[in-house]
Amino acid sequence: MHALVTNDDGIDSRGLGTLARVAVEAGLDVVVAAPDEEFSGASASLTALEADGRLRTHARRLEGLAGVRTLGVEASPAFITFASVHEAFGPAPGVVLSGINHGPNVGQAVLHSGTIGAALTARTHGIPSLAISCTSPEPVHLDTCARVAARVLAWLLERPGDGAIVLSVNVPDVPPDELRGLRPARLASFGAVQAEVGEIGEDHVTMTIRETDDELEPGTDAALTADGWATVTTLAAPCEVHDVDVAGLDDSG
Repeated sequence: MHALVTNDDGIDSRGLGTLARVAVEAGLDVVVAAPDEEFSGASASLTALEADGRLRTHARRLEGLAGVRTLGVEASPAFITFASVHEAFGPAPGVVLSGINHGPNVGQAVLHSGTIGAALTARTHGIPSLAISCTSPEPVHLDTCARVAARVLAWLLERPGDGAIVLSVNVPDVPPDELRGLRPARLASFGAVQAEVGEIGEDHVTMTIRETDDELEPGTDAALTADGWATVTTLAAPCEVHDVDVAGLDDSG
């Protein structure tokens, strides 16, 4: 099976190489295509730098991935996924792997994540995907993330072809023998950070971004990772909602 490995931290991220090696060890035919520079917070934006109608790419090499085609692409993770689906980097992938993100993607903050945006873009094209994140912005124990990624990827590849699932996995930055295990989790009702607006001037607004100190909700991704568990959450791409009656807005006659 062909696999795209991408991220939003950029082609030089250590987490990207770790995830690509997991994919190779799983027997996948891997292409690594990731932003040429960091694209964190890009969500599912379709942003790319084009020159004369050409998407700009740069051949790269990653440690331990000899023979794996690796490209730095001047585009967002979602655009890279979109281009890959249309065979821009070879045969269309049968699975998309995004990460390993440096920093958590928990709670409602997943809406803004470029890592998650790539995975959701795959879903809109009927392709299963896995987005994996380490809770530390400067991971020390990527080997723990690799073990969890390998386990979840094996589960994903063994599923029957009954629809494209999106899995978001978060892993505490702890040694493998200190990880408590892997648990399903729902999204926390808040993100990993909160924003506060300060001074509002005629030509500026000051904002402070801080880590949330809200009480963690039991059973959520934020609470479980804080307690030493890796978590897995199923996500859905934007979809129509059927349980809201808007018939009163219909003036078609």
